[in-house]
Amino acid sequence: MLTIQFLCPLPNGLHARPAWELKEQCSQWQSEITFINHRQNAKADAKSSLALIGTGTLFNDSCSLNISGSDEEQARRVLEEYIQVRFIDSDSVQPTQAELTAHPLPRSLSRLNPDLLYGNVLASGVGVGTLTLLQSDSLDSYRAIPASAQDSTRLEHSLATLAEQLNQQLRERDGESKTILSAHLSLIQDDEFAGNIRRLMTEQHQGLGAAIISNMEQVCAKLSASASDYLRERVSDIRDISEQLLHITWPELKPRNKLVLEKPTILVAEDLTPSQFLSLDLKNLAGMILEKTGRTSHTLILARASAIPVLSGLPLDAIARYAGQPAVLDAQCGVLAINPNDAVSGYYQVAQTLADKRQKQQAQAAAQLAYSRDNKRIDIAANIGTALEAPGAFANGAEGVGLFRTEMLYMDRDSAPDEQEQFEAYQQVLLAAGDKPIIFRTMDIGGDKSIPYLNIPQEENPFLGYRAVRIYPEFAGLFRTQLRAILRAASFGNAQLMIPMVHSLDQILWVKGEIQKAIVELKRDGLRHAETITLGIMVEVPSVCYIIDHFCDEVDFFSIGSNDMTQYLYAVDRNNPRVSPLYNPITPSFLRMLQQIVTTAHQRGKWVGICGELGGESRYLPLLLGLGLDELSMSSPRI
Repeated sequence: MLTIQFLCPLPNGLHARPAWELKEQCSQWQSEITFINHRQNAKADAKSSLALIGTGTLFNDSCSLNISGSDEEQARRVLEEYIQVRFIDSDSVQPTQAELTAHPLPRSLSRLNPDLLYGNVLASGVGVGTLTLLQSDSLDSYRAIPASAQDSTRLEHSLATLAEQLNQQLRERDGESKTILSAHLSLIQDDEFAGNIRRLMTEQHQGLGAAIISNMEQVCAKLSASASDYLRERVSDIRDISEQLLHITWPELKPRNKLVLEKPTILVAEDLTPSQFLSLDLKNLAGMILEKTGRTSHTLILARASAIPVLSGLPLDAIARYAGQPAVLDAQCGVLAINPNDAVSGYYQVAQTLADKRQKQQAQAAAQLAYSRDNKRIDIAANIGTALEAPGAFANGAEGVGLFRTEMLYMDRDSAPDEQEQFEAYQQVLLAAGDKPIIFRTMDIGGDKSIPYLNIPQEENPFLGYRAVRIYPEFAGLFRTQLRAILRAASFGNAQLMIPMVHSLDQILWVKGEIQKAIVELKRDGLRHAETITLGIMVEVPSVCYIIDHFCDEVDFFSIGSNDMTQYLYAVDRNNPRVSPLYNPITPSFLRMLQQIVTTAHQRGKWVGICGELGGESRYLPLLLGLGLDELSMSSPRI
């Protein structure tokens, strides 16, 4: 058995979306994989989303994956890379407390004496519409349906139908909606979810309706007991898929409170599930008042993504008597103005005009270049693994891609991608970028990122082993194919090339020779390509820091890989709970090293960026700017 030890990097804990992604990563292996939360002393099948969620794993919990089976070596290497690099991206960035704090009521509004109810801001904004009450449906009629010999067949049919419906919605949605729907699909396809329902039918002789509801209640009770607000609020997701399953199984028992929005509406409800939100006509949804929804629920995430203002903390019975009346939901000041007079309505019309103007200015600002207050230019770029991630990164304000992990094209397959496949992937991101720079890191494979078709032997310490640029001479044909693909794509945009794990000048001189050979070949083959390409290296091996001046004669830029650099500098495995507290890039020794790199490079006219996790930590931004870094590259949600 092999083990991966790590601290949970997810700020919101192991909830539905990261559980789904981790389950997908683990399910591709034949080996048995067990997830262990050592704080909770909880174990789970890592190929079950529901079981993973049930471990109650919180940020910084000590965790491990135990892997046992025929492909355990390969599984460990791939999963280790995933947990180190990409696992954190499966979490979502939540609004800060400051963003959810109500503004003081302006004097110009309070002088108008509006009739106000005060609530808590969950999603900022202002909406005007008619107050409409949505009552929760009772599930008692489903619970009372007697058991039937056809229940098992009906369950399989309903699960398949719900999966088909979710897949159809996935094809039609994008962004947050697609991510949440994917998590819901993973839950209903989870063996534990369906298995619990079957056990309740066979062992406790419950009817299908009662079994679905009992399973829902059991899972929700476990989540409700979590110490994490985020995990407690996943109750809504379990209730959502369970209710959808009931409605599909007995379509004749239609929800009596199904809502159709025919005019601008402020929806008032105890809670709203993600599927209920997605079924609404958002053009007529002016805002929502949700009595029991927490600030990290998936419904709230969808509302924020759709710019729908939301308040909580207003009891339904206090609002019910105003149903049908016009109102203004002000989720900036945290108030509901009921039946506003002309003066109050006029105030909000002017406020909305100003807000629209600000929103337009903010959209323009996101497309502008970033400067510090003392007018220092700083590039803000994204780290991506596929071309599909690029448009979202640019929409978030990325001025380019500081790290395109090209090794993702080589993983989870039986043979290497050919030149044409790579060319099309690289061309796709360059076309999406326009004139924005895209830095392609050449394949960082081998070592901890095992590729079965390369047949690289297992190593004792893969992080210090045969990987990245170190394997290129042996696999020169593979490397040349990638260079050809990148050079061809570079003729369609602003492509730059970055070499990982470089530690000597000999390595970069060899790479430059290979680039020239690839250019000669492309010219001979009559293929459109770039004649030159900007070349840089990843600075992650500490020895490079002492010969930066020599590298300046051979390359155009440097990008600091702070994750590996920190490990190598301190001789610390950040995934080992016993020594991980020593993993700290904000120490004098590390900062002096960064300062030396930046100073030396700038003296010779070269720019320096950072593409490790440190670059996305906003709390360290003053330090990074003070060090003089020219570029910060981070995962898209952190931009």
